[in-house]
Amino acid sequence: MNVYDSERMAEGLKTLGYKAVSSPETADLILVNTCAIRAKAEQKVFSFLGRLRFLKQEKPDLIIGVGGCVAQQEGKKLLRRLPHLDLVFGTHAVARLPGMIEKIEQSGERIADLAMSDRIEIPELSVVRPSPNIKKPSRFVTIMQGCDNYCTYCVVPYVRGREMSRNPEDILAEIRELVKTGVREVTLLGQNVNSYGKKEGLASFPDLLTMISEIDGLLRIRFTTSHPKDLSDEVIQAFGDLDKLCRHIHLPVQSGSDKILKKMNRKYSRKLYLEKIGKLRRICPDIAITSDMIVGFPGETRADFEATLELMRQVEYDSLFAFKYSDRPNAPAARFPDKASEEEKKDRLETLLELQKYYTVKKNELLVGTEQVILTDGLSKKQTASQPEGSEGVQWAGRTTTNKIVNFIRNRSGDADDPIFAGQMIRVRIDRAFSNSLWGCPLKTDLKGDEHYAA
Repeated sequence: MNVYDSERMAEGLKTLGYKAVSSPETADLILVNTCAIRAKAEQKVFSFLGRLRFLKQEKPDLIIGVGGCVAQQEGKKLLRRLPHLDLVFGTHAVARLPGMIEKIEQSGERIADLAMSDRIEIPELSVVRPSPNIKKPSRFVTIMQGCDNYCTYCVVPYVRGREMSRNPEDILAEIRELVKTGVREVTLLGQNVNSYGKKEGLASFPDLLTMISEIDGLLRIRFTTSHPKDLSDEVIQAFGDLDKLCRHIHLPVQSGSDKILKKMNRKYSRKLYLEKIGKLRRICPDIAITSDMIVGFPGETRADFEATLELMRQVEYDSLFAFKYSDRPNAPAARFPDKASEEEKKDRLETLLELQKYYTVKKNELLVGTEQVILTDGLSKKQTASQPEGSEGVQWAGRTTTNKIVNFIRNRSGDADDPIFAGQMIRVRIDRAFSNSLWGCPLKTDLKGDEHYAA
């Protein structure tokens, strides 16, 4: 979500003549887009903002702004705490950013804009149009923002506001515009995409998926995040009906203990969660399932934690995002008693991650020897140790429909902006498996002509 919002900020600032630079030292304007979902993310924000004080001393005309969830949470206190800060803007103020920057340029006034809106403000100029020579085959698209669930550990309703859905026509128009620039895959974003359109009486989420799947030139659709309580049979059926919908779902469970799920206000039971996992696998047997886990939630006993490990053994997730619980401002759980010690949380997190590593490697090893269709992202971020000894060429990367990263050698020029290759669907044979990726060998024929895979 922050990646998407940051793209909107950058696009909006083009109207004032700004363009991106490669380092803070060469910038006239620095914007820090923030996350407050965990304490560690918030600590990083203050550390980075503190270091910018020295740049401001060297360049007094430098404009420094902070936006996103920490900005919404802390508000005007940031201006008092950080005298070198010029601007604080909240999660609903992105569309107003160019006007704020222009005002600061003209008057030097320090500004805090934290107003919440009752609708999603995404102006026309925020439809991100990459330069023709920059190929980004995969992009994010926000379809809704905010949340009405009020999980007891979470700050999202307080910093992102109540749940609001975008008009489906606007979403479709944005995706069509992205496809014109070479985008072949979109990931639909929302705090709870399964409840898209319900409050406003718009199209349902399965209807939206169907409409998006009909866009010519778009090859793949992903979405995140799903709340288990709202995962309907119709959404599950979409994995069987829509060819373009990737065979991967991120379905956060947070805990395997019914007692802890109730304290978290998650509004589903372990039994209901497992029933939905069963339905997903009946409709789409090869679906990859990933999840979120929180360890050390207030009141979590060893038995509660063992219930989480047992759930993992039942589901056998493809991968997990797992975190130690941390108190967040405004979240009710911050006031709960029976907090686990840091040592307990650390021990439980290590145990959980070690178990998940076993299942991740197991899932990856099952793919060795199979043929997989991947959408190429472009050059691999780094030449990794997974590259077989003696192999020559530039390392590329792509993802399977189940969201597995596949690295491979492509005997081309190695141009990161290669218009022929980035965003192309190719078939690879998986030769090796690792804990975080796969190694594949491209087969001779790229996929062309097939109506689903044609680029």
